[in-house]
Amino acid sequence: MVVEIKKVGVIGAGQMGSGIAHVCALAGYDVALNDISTDRIQSGLASINGNMARQVSKGIIKEDDRTAALDRIKAANSIDQLADVDLVIESAVENEQVKRKIFAQLCPLLKPEAILSTNTSSISITRLAASTDRPERFIGIHFMNPVPLMELVELVRGIATEDETFEKSREFVANLGKTIAVAEDFPAFMVNRILLPMINEAIYTLYEGVGSVEAIDTAMRLGANHPMGPLQLADFIGLDTCLSIMQVLYEGLADSKYRPCPLLVKYVEAGWLGRKTQRGFYDYRGETPVPTR
Repeated sequence: MVVEIKKVGVIGAGQMGSGIAHVCALAGYDVALNDISTDRIQSGLASINGNMARQVSKGIIKEDDRTAALDRIKAANSIDQLADVDLVIESAVENEQVKRKIFAQLCPLLKPEAILSTNTSSISITRLAASTDRPERFIGIHFMNPVPLMELVELVRGIATEDETFEKSREFVANLGKTIAVAEDFPAFMVNRILLPMINEAIYTLYEGVGSVEAIDTAMRLGANHPMGPLQLADFIGLDTCLSIMQVLYEGLADSKYRPCPLLVKYVEAGWLGRKTQRGFYDYRGETPVPTR
């Protein structure tokens, strides 16, 4: 039997993981936040604190809600401290081997009835589930970035995911106040299957000299009514994540239309990954972002 979800373990205290911990705590769940170092966990907790403070200042939540939510989040400096959770949400880097290594360490520690989930944005749920001891209690719970602001969560079941696991996960996501879109287990699911090829095409448009960074982003903001230009959005997502998703699409669907743009590859090789490294298609080291091409 799958247990009632009361305590959630989040693996990864970066932008996505801290955002997931944030919304879980506000919804009344106890949260154990884990990462590979204490410094990363403390940085994630600081981000949560700051983001909740902004919500208070905007009248989205009350100060009492913030205080109570922060009290529910505890640092799990060792993966052993996730042994008593009812649901784990893995939100590590978008790399299958890294995720498999985490699951290999985690599964022997979890109680048998605990649900194991991944926040992967593109990797096969069925394949990841097969690397664990509980494929029937494994599911994809894909949050959108930034988690506290974005309403959608993609729920993706693998071929072995049991109905009870799916229903408990659906109930959990609904309790967070999110809207659920159920996706089939195909490479990149729905949102990124559509979004990332558009971003990749924008990078090709830059690569081929059709337009500048500013021109491409302005064209899509004002011509397609997008809130953010595709190159600006790529920097926000992280160019390494964009490349990983395009590689999953290209390899998984064997279609040349998903070939990652060579310019995207070059930026990632240079370590220009977007906002998180202060340089991507824009340079963020000054007061105002400046295009790098």
